[in-house]
Amino acid sequence: MRASRALLAAFALAVVLDLACLAVGFRTGHAAAKVLLMPLLAASAARAGAPRLLVAALLCGWAGDVLLLSGADPAFMAGMASFAAGHVCYLVLFRRQGPPHARARHLALVALGYAAALVTLVVLLWPDLPAGLRVPVAGYSTLLTAMAYTAGTRLGPAAGLGGALFMLSDTLIATGVADWPQLPRSGFWIMLTYAAAQFLLVRGTLAARSAPASAYREVRSTTP
Repeated sequence: MRASRALLAAFALAVVLDLACLAVGFRTGHAAAKVLLMPLLAASAARAGAPRLLVAALLCGWAGDVLLLSGADPAFMAGMASFAAGHVCYLVLFRRQGPPHARARHLALVALGYAAALVTLVVLLWPDLPAGLRVPVAGYSTLLTAMAYTAGTRLGPAAGLGGALFMLSDTLIATGVADWPQLPRSGFWIMLTYAAAQFLLVRGTLAARSAPASAYREVRSTTP
């Protein structure tokens, strides 16, 4: 666990450096820090006993991070495909947690909220996206929304917040591609929400995996 915490501290430091570079417009520093984020988080998770699918999802995110450093259209498509592969890993992993514990009515409301957000976003972005990106962005957005919903309903609040922040981060990217007005230093907000999202997904997954073991130990300790 000591090695895992040291790697997590290195990840946090890399996030701070990346955000500082984005805040002052130092693009070279941002590129150098960005490529360190997911490998450090993946290594920390692996040392903490994370399942392989979680590590794979983070490494898919790393590949996407590297590809999106290029402004070329093929690199953007490849980066989106890498993130999509990561979401597939997350979906498979989260669904292995078993059925959701929330009530059916609550699940229906959450699903309705995510579906409404997805449809609204795609409908609004569609006319302003380049023609060749419309279908891929709609498909990717659907996959991302499914991941976010599953994270919240299978793993709990921390992972649910991580999924929602991932959606927010990618929405900021999509609005930039659609040439909508952007926040000042939009890259700062994209990376802040993205790094927080990945961290929370890792934390939620590890917490969900440790909960059954803790419950078992509690039962055994109270059994005469």
